Amino acid sequence: MKKILVVLMAAFTLFACTKKNENELFVYNWSEYIPDEVIKQFEAETGIKVHYTTYDSNEAMYSKIKLTGGADYDVAVPSTYYIEKMQKEGLIQAIDKSKLTNFNNLNPMLVNQPYDPENKYSVPFMWGTTAIGVNAKYIDPATITSWDDLWREEFKGKLMLQNDVREVFHTALRSLGYSGNSKNKAEIEEAYNKLVKLMPSVTLFNSDSPRTPFLNEEVYIGIMWSGEAYMASLENKDIKYIYPKDGAAVWVDSLVIPSKARNVENAYKFIDFIIRPEISAKISNYVGYATPLKQEVVGKYLDENAKNSRIIFPTDEDLQNSEFQLNIEEALPIYSQYWNKLKVNQ
Repeated sequence: MKKILVVLMAAFTLFACTKKNENELFVYNWSEYIPDEVIKQFEAETGIKVHYTTYDSNEAMYSKIKLTGGADYDVAVPSTYYIEKMQKEGLIQAIDKSKLTNFNNLNPMLVNQPYDPENKYSVPFMWGTTAIGVNAKYIDPATITSWDDLWREEFKGKLMLQNDVREVFHTALRSLGYSGNSKNKAEIEEAYNKLVKLMPSVTLFNSDSPRTPFLNEEVYIGIMWSGEAYMASLENKDIKYIYPKDGAAVWVDSLVIPSKARNVENAYKFIDFIIRPEISAKISNYVGYATPLKQEVVGKYLDENAKNSRIIFPTDEDLQNSEFQLNIEEALPIYSQYWNKLKVNQ
């Protein structure tokens, strides 16, 4: 009798963990990336309860989804290069575009990229750049023109880096004249050795809310995402964003559906809702990142400050020498090895 009870309990647990929740949706996203009012509006329109969980790095997101194949989530938001990696490992499922009425509103520049040809597995959510944030109260922005300037001795103890291996190594690689997507072990090692020399200047690594240390004047200069720089500039006009002449990083964060998602139909409803022009603009206005939609369909919904901001919408000149972050899968263990050594020596 006891054995039968154990078997029944195990079967019930398995059923509870795998059954669909028709009126629920589990979303896994970067922190501070969707305003609460957007989630509430989706819930009000659909009757679907959203369970919203956040992370602060692609590595954290990837590890959690790999553990269960994404069974805990219905929608996730990986960055450019992780989409190809997750697709190859069978962690995300193909997108049925017939269920997305707003897909054709997407900017052609952001679809059919090498990391996901024909967008078979992803739908752009927001895009942005990684460049240099400066507090003009302490540093003349005109004196900062390249990534190499971060190594200047006077910034010791007042420098912030992202807690992100690709962002940090992009900085060093570009300053050395190499691609930020380098797979060359010698180049990666050279970038590491250069970063070691930068560590005495680094006061912290931050990817949760990089604008906060700037606003608190804990740091005066550092690597920043465009959206964080924009939001910081609204609170403090001294916070400036500089596109280095040796090339900013350009990335796209995209909506994907994990392979073992339990509420797939709700996931499609959510994704289509998110890329509706007025909703995408509302998110862009809130987070300071660029909407992935065509300007002609989304422009009228954008705030004037956002629409005219070169932080959010850089010019062609700003993006000279910039690179999209691409998958460097076979070289990732090399990056990880040097990244761990770098963090230990902080």
